[in-house]
Amino acid sequence: MNDTAAAVPERKRGSGVKKAYDLLRTEILDLTLPPGSPIDEVQLAERLSLSRTPIREALARLATEGLIDTLPNRSTMVSNIDFLNLHTFFDAITLMYRVTTRLAAQNWKDGDLEVINAHQRDFATAVANHDALAMIGTNRDFHAAIADAARNPYYRTLFVRLLDDGRRLLRLYYQSFNDRPPPSVIQEHEDIIAAITARDVETSDRLAKAHADQIVSQIQKLLSRDQRQDIKL
Repeated sequence: MNDTAAAVPERKRGSGVKKAYDLLRTEILDLTLPPGSPIDEVQLAERLSLSRTPIREALARLATEGLIDTLPNRSTMVSNIDFLNLHTFFDAITLMYRVTTRLAAQNWKDGDLEVINAHQRDFATAVANHDALAMIGTNRDFHAAIADAARNPYYRTLFVRLLDDGRRLLRLYYQSFNDRPPPSVIQEHEDIIAAITARDVETSDRLAKAHADQIVSQIQKLLSRDQRQDIKL
């Protein structure tokens, strides 16, 4: 009886942590909570109808992922994007695009292509609906499925972490097209699928690099855009 009574609050607390973590992580990665935004534990607890304990546990977990910063006065804020060192992120994710795609061409098994194609159809639907958040999620699932087909769990873990870390940048990427990216974003995926299906390792590598380069180039263009207005004096 006592064991059961003790287990119920524990399950509730665990579900509360997950609820707070999932919500905050999504809002941070999708830029609903922009970099530098303060996190008010009291308001968040009221919003989610939770005590502050699961909120703090969720924030601690997000801090380990580099999404939350705790300031000296013990307040918390959404971590800033390290724009000065973005080249290191771009180098890493481009490498993972390439290695997972070429290994997928080499190692895919029965069932892998069906999963990859299903995620591609979801991505195409999101593009057609101009749903940026769905585009981000389905793009992540598409490339994660390719990483699954690559049959290297270490590469898969690293790539998914990079894809998740890059969701805020991908949100900027789609914003640069007013959430209406060109049809080429779908065709690039289709070309990659065709190369993987044909077990053409070198073409898969080349297309994956071109795909990554296109995204990186667009983001870099967006970040370097001169926002000053020409004011006549």
